Amino acid sequence: MPLPFLTAERDDDLATAKAPATAAPLPREDPAPDPYTDLYEDRRRRRRPYRPGPLRVGGAALLLLLASQVLVAAVIIGLAGALPGAGICLAVASLLVALAWRSVRSGVWVDENGLRQVGLLSGTSLPWSAVGSVRIVQQPVRRMGVLGRVQGQALVVHRADGRPLPVLVTDHGADFLGRPQAFAAAADATEEWVAELRAAAARG
Repeated sequence: MPLPFLTAERDDDLATAKAPATAAPLPREDPAPDPYTDLYEDRRRRRRPYRPGPLRVGGAALLLLLASQVLVAAVIIGLAGALPGAGICLAVASLLVALAWRSVRSGVWVDENGLRQVGLLSGTSLPWSAVGSVRIVQQPVRRMGVLGRVQGQALVVHRADGRPLPVLVTDHGADFLGRPQAFAAAADATEEWVAELRAAAARG
């Protein structure tokens, strides 16, 4: 007595054997571009040739934490009916957030149009035609940018007329304190990016 499920399985095997073989689809030669990589490599966007250091990021995080506590205090004071005090707390929290934002963005930024040096309270933008050189200089620098001066290295940007911009990137700054190798790599990358973008601007 034939078993129906065995007969059905044999029929399926015969159908598969008679069916023409089909080739597997070829992998895509051009994978989909990574939007984050393309965004970073876009020369029209202003970029920093190095990452902010752990001390700078940690300081900004502490400022944001303090700002959150001040905002909580502003809410409590506002609910208690003391609106002027709540307004003062809100203003202080906004100032702390702004300081954290400016602190993280401090440094040297480049794009296809020129170089921008961003400080805590001010910034300077130069087109590539006004940038003379970017190089490492041995000179006294401030520890963490505010404390006493020590002998160290600084990444100095000179204008085309020879005048230097205020020094922001040093081996004793918030980005590279205790990290001499990271400072050397960042300085080399900055010099390389500046040379490449200046050459591209001169050709264009």
